[in-house]
Amino acid sequence: MQYEILAKPASSVVKVQLNAGDHLTCEVGAMVAMSTRMTVETTTQKKGSSGGGIMKGLKRLFAGESLFINHFTAREDGQYIILGPTMMGDVIHHRLDNATLIVQGGSWLASDPDITIDASWQGLGKAFFSGEGAFWVKCSGTGDMFMNSFGAIYAVEVDGDYIVDTGHIVAFEDTLNFKVQKAGASWMSSILGGEGLVCRFEGKGIVYCQSHNPSSFGSALGPSLKPRQS
Repeated sequence: MQYEILAKPASSVVKVQLNAGDHLTCEVGAMVAMSTRMTVETTTQKKGSSGGGIMKGLKRLFAGESLFINHFTAREDGQYIILGPTMMGDVIHHRLDNATLIVQGGSWLASDPDITIDASWQGLGKAFFSGEGAFWVKCSGTGDMFMNSFGAIYAVEVDGDYIVDTGHIVAFEDTLNFKVQKAGASWMSSILGGEGLVCRFEGKGIVYCQSHNPSSFGSALGPSLKPRQS
């Protein structure tokens, strides 16, 4: 797959080149522009699959993604599609080779049709304490995929353990285990220090982090917004 990521890192979009018969599966609403010899099909499941589509769509919905996904197909050589995320930020490419990547809800942008997009249950305890959803997006198989972030995105290769604030996680390889814990030595220091809860990753694998926290940004911006007029 040939691609080019443009306007990094604050307002990134990705331009993907497709030849005749090539497919690309995308988040609904991600298409910014495309060439004219393209078709699109909207389903609730992986292209070419049958059965279980509604349930997988509902699981993705709980994970923070859309119920539906779009499948774009090139009818001729030399076609392209430009994709952009909802939030201002970066876009990054990741290659899966018979592997699994766990992605934070809202960060999956597009992938090869051979990659299965499902939802991963992280447990009510982790969901409650981390402040994130009970489901994360689970991307499995072989192929190329794209993710987006709020702010810049960067990769950390973990070999041992590594700590990330819960609001700054974009994705991580499933070779890593994680647990949610307080940031400081005590609950008081964690709360007063403004850090709260963090994720401690253990093992060997890649963690993708984002430079900005969407929840913190919303909390800071919210008081400045005028009430909606009815």
